[in-house]
Amino acid sequence: MFINDCLVSFAAVTCLKLLFVPLYKSTDFEVHRNWMAITHQKHLKEWYLENTSEWTLDYPPFFAWFEYLLSHLAKYVDPKMLQVSNLNYNSAQTVFFMRLSVILSDLVYCYGVNRIFNLIKQKKGKTTDPWVSAEVTLAMLLLWNPGLLIVDHIHFQYNGFLNGFLFISIADMFEKKYVRAAFWFSVLINLKHIYLYLAPAYFLFLLKNFCFKNNGKDYGIHNFVLTNFAKLAAVGIFTVSLSFGPFIYMGQFNQVLSRLFPVKRGLTHSYWAPNIWALYNFLDRMLSKIALYLNIYSYEDLQSCSTKGLVQECEHAILPNISTKVTFVLALLSLIPMILNVWKRPGNFKVFLDSVILCSFGSFLFGYHVHEKAVLLIILPMTISAVFHKDEAQLYAFLSIVGHFSLFPLLHLAGETPLKVLLLLLQVVYMLSSLSQLHGFKTLMISNEEAIYLCGLIVLQVFYSFSAQILGTEKKLPFLPLMLISTYCAIGILYAWIKYCFMTLTNSDSILEKIKKR
Repeated sequence: MFINDCLVSFAAVTCLKLLFVPLYKSTDFEVHRNWMAITHQKHLKEWYLENTSEWTLDYPPFFAWFEYLLSHLAKYVDPKMLQVSNLNYNSAQTVFFMRLSVILSDLVYCYGVNRIFNLIKQKKGKTTDPWVSAEVTLAMLLLWNPGLLIVDHIHFQYNGFLNGFLFISIADMFEKKYVRAAFWFSVLINLKHIYLYLAPAYFLFLLKNFCFKNNGKDYGIHNFVLTNFAKLAAVGIFTVSLSFGPFIYMGQFNQVLSRLFPVKRGLTHSYWAPNIWALYNFLDRMLSKIALYLNIYSYEDLQSCSTKGLVQECEHAILPNISTKVTFVLALLSLIPMILNVWKRPGNFKVFLDSVILCSFGSFLFGYHVHEKAVLLIILPMTISAVFHKDEAQLYAFLSIVGHFSLFPLLHLAGETPLKVLLLLLQVVYMLSSLSQLHGFKTLMISNEEAIYLCGLIVLQVFYSFSAQILGTEKKLPFLPLMLISTYCAIGILYAWIKYCFMTLTNSDSILEKIKKR
């Protein structure tokens, strides 16, 4: 039937998204309104030069064209939203249109999820085994993902739309349609360049399993299939030329790149992503406090902007400053587990999925100016792996809770606390019950040590919600709750990465392999 459980789930969550229309929206709402105005009102040659607003266009050209298409619908709703000079314009019609644009663009996400849903169903066939609900569990966990609901439909972004292309590409990799998978991934990079983080996994896997004969067992030049490599190269050249070609022709290539890769934003975002640099910043702040207490330095000597909520380059008070080169080298070193995973193991779907997740982990933990929302690049692909593999399901349960909790401060108003807590709790209850049934867990999926750590999140949320009223930290230490959440969650995500690195280098039995044997 055309109407399957995946589509029913999508219809249900869409109804929920409509209820979020009047809720809080972040500055990202104005960012995307401004981008629509720029692409609609300005000539192509001005798109990456326009700077009336501080929220200048800094996504690749394909996304700019997406905004351009939206603008031609927006003009029928409220033409004033398409005036570049109308900064922070948010009429009721504008809010409704832009919210609706995110909801409708999620059709791409639904299509991507549905592709994987149907592939699992086809591979499984008719069976009465406990894994019968594997595809339903996958659809529910992906379509009702609390991170996407918080970030896209309340905070405001288009991550569902973008991840839809990622899942379409993953589904093609599942079917070994490698050229088509490369095409959709190339389109995705030209929509949002953050997905370059995943490019090493795609490149290495395709090089080994598509460009060499004998499944990559013999890497001699005589086994290199030049025509296959040419196909992949042609896909990349075609999409990049289509995206950047007009700007190269106008002599604006460097200008576009300067917008896409600004290096003046600092090591960490105003709200630290829970990665290694959050731990580094926290250690620097603690060392500076100790130095002050011991009178080693004066207060004036230890001024730092790392906890002042600013988006700019900052100097650490005690520890050495971290350059973009250092983060780049560390991010490259973090790819070693992925390289070993691809090159030493058979070229199956699990190896590819593991590699994508490892790339996401490494770039998130060690990248320069990483946003907290990038944790979804780890969680969403790992959802697929969790449905297929028992060991990954255990780690996913832990990481999903920590990662989604780390997004809570994006909704900073007190009235939104019950909503974000409820969204996470609903996901946790369904996740634990469905994955436990799917994989036959007889005890709690999460270890005692992990459970103790997760209890700390409850303490953090209470502190975040009530510290300002009880301790008066709002004026004295306004960024203390944010710092504690980022630092504490960084420990959990770092732990998950280390555990996943060891896990992927060992074989694990999967539901998918069992299904294929039937």
